[in-house]
Amino acid sequence: MSSNPVAARLADLISVGVLTASVPRIVVDEAIRTHGRGAKRRGGGLPPHVMVYYAMAMALFAEDDYEGVFEQLARPLVKWGGWEAEWQTPTSGGIAKARARLGFEPVKQVFDEVAQPVAEFQTRGAFLYGRRLVSIDSMVFDLPDTKENAEEFGRPPGGAFPQARVTTLVESGSHCELGAVVGPVAGKGTGERSAARDLLNLLDGEMLLTADRGFYSFELWCAAADTGAGLLWRIGDTLDLPVVANLGDGSYTTLLFASKTTAKARERLLERARAGQDLAEEAGGCRLVRVVEYQLVNRGPGPAERELVCLLTTLTRREEAMPGQLAEAYHGRWEHEGANDEIKTQLRGPGEILRSKTPDLVRQEIYGYLLAHYALAALLCQAATETDTDPDRIKFADSLRHVRLEIADPAAFSP
Repeated sequence: MSSNPVAARLADLISVGVLTASVPRIVVDEAIRTHGRGAKRRGGGLPPHVMVYYAMAMALFAEDDYEGVFEQLARPLVKWGGWEAEWQTPTSGGIAKARARLGFEPVKQVFDEVAQPVAEFQTRGAFLYGRRLVSIDSMVFDLPDTKENAEEFGRPPGGAFPQARVTTLVESGSHCELGAVVGPVAGKGTGERSAARDLLNLLDGEMLLTADRGFYSFELWCAAADTGAGLLWRIGDTLDLPVVANLGDGSYTTLLFASKTTAKARERLLERARAGQDLAEEAGGCRLVRVVEYQLVNRGPGPAERELVCLLTTLTRREEAMPGQLAEAYHGRWEHEGANDEIKTQLRGPGEILRSKTPDLVRQEIYGYLLAHYALAALLCQAATETDTDPDRIKFADSLRHVRLEIADPAAFSP
């Protein structure tokens, strides 16, 4: 038995089957029924529920070819009762046809259904003053250079391959995705802010949402704040932030204005705010927020460089959080970068492009990656929480290696 309690608990959790632990068959079957993708007849090709799990297995075994992925998956499927003895491992052509029959919609629905917060209140680094820490950020995937992919997703300027942008809402403490928007990398209305707006319905009043500089606009800020969630966003140096009131802890309040607000109207609203008057009826044109500023010292081989960080938050009262706590919570946003790296570098492989040559299958493959990563991240978070360990201390790459070995061993799965 391992002397490391995290490793021992992780081994126990893996033994119940990492795929079905977070993605139960009942959810898969419901998604298939909803989209009318049920098997038409026995012997009519690979059944759709197998192909949903196959989409996840493609992410877990990204270096294998189509047949190799199926060989990794078939034995565990027997244990789950999802594979019949008379079936044989199909050819790559048969797998491609089965993927096309399934499409991406059932896989997306499965992801939307299972992608729920997993961090518990005692999970280290997951909450600030009772609010669950979440973040929004984006990543891009290189796609096969086909006409269909280029037309659907576009190319970055000077890019060699078409790319898909995936914008996700992630639970900071666990690295688990809570929602995702898959879309083009280029074209009008395809930026991070547009995608982020589609994720706001996943927020609630018990969350604190962090976001980097590229996400701020007055309209998006208001839409996010109106969900009831707390906000903690970094901004660039283009906003004018006049002081309304100093809070005595190094932070201060200011007003954010809609872009069309005139200079005269801004002065009038500032006077009212400084006088302590209620601005509730002006909410469509301005918002009272708190500003936290501090210096980051970037130490390198040369002279130390200082970088000003400016954060805006809806937590305007000192008792809601101190500036240092807000700064620490914001830097937890880098956990989102870690989650993206786990998908793009450790699951997929550095510099690798996806397999799929059509937009429908690109989306299917991406949601397969998101499901596989969610299942792994949820498992790691559970093991860390139960052993009172910060999930960040568990190396994703090591855990992924063990999961791949266990999935290939049919003894690792419960019937």
